[in-house]
Amino acid sequence: MIFKGLYTALVTPFKTDESLDLEVFESLIESQIQAGVDGLVVLGTTGESPTISEEESEILIATAIKKADGRTQIIIGTGSNCTAKSIKASQKAQELGADGVMLVNSYYNKPTQKGLYEHFSVIAKSITIPVILYNVACRTSINLETETLLALSKIDNIVGVKEASGDLDQIKEVIASVPDDFSVLSGDDSMTLELCKSGGHGVVSVASNIVPEAVKTYLEDLQPNSFLEKLFEDIFIETNPQPIKTLLAEEGGCEEVFRLPMTTMMPENKAQLLETFKNFKHS
Repeated sequence: MIFKGLYTALVTPFKTDESLDLEVFESLIESQIQAGVDGLVVLGTTGESPTISEEESEILIATAIKKADGRTQIIIGTGSNCTAKSIKASQKAQELGADGVMLVNSYYNKPTQKGLYEHFSVIAKSITIPVILYNVACRTSINLETETLLALSKIDNIVGVKEASGDLDQIKEVIASVPDDFSVLSGDDSMTLELCKSGGHGVVSVASNIVPEAVKTYLEDLQPNSFLEKLFEDIFIETNPQPIKTLLAEEGGCEEVFRLPMTTMMPENKAQLLETFKNFKHS
């Protein structure tokens, strides 16, 4: 199995003028590696990929791969609702040395399951590095059905799925049906415990941006942790990555800077988030 364990969906830090802060980006990568994560997902939703230019994407990918220097896996989010653009981005990620790519459901244009199959298969066949599919119906308005996923799993380099369908029954069906060497990773921190207890293989975590050691321990022990689970809940009190980036900024990890349409949090939500994090740290 190529992918298992803890993968952090890394934020993209910006300077106050909204330009890339590569020094902070490298610092975040190093702290994640020192915490023992199994890999980093760069240019996912948490990394504000919709507002990152093609040129900036290449800079971030090259920086991440150079900084990691083989010490942890680097997976690049290259999915979009345009198959041709995803092919180009995936080929560039491969060229730059990524360990794999992650492809999200084709959003907004809402293809059929046949369309999803063809979209993913054409992209996967355009590269040779491993592919993780990303099923997140709440953001894409389309669900990758288990039958379609199983058909895609027969393509040699499609080796895993990040499951954020929110449907535990579907996730259990996926785990029971896919090949033994096919990775099923939680795409939702709050479902990690149930997914892994059901035979899943890890998590692509947002919370691990701020508490990687705690998430790693949680993943290894698979025991309830009410303080951490409350944090899992509240880092989605507003649209990701607004809360997690806010926490990082409070802890001095980056600037509290977003690119529109992402923005700073509502005061009442921020107050609740900070209180939850305070309680977690004191637990």
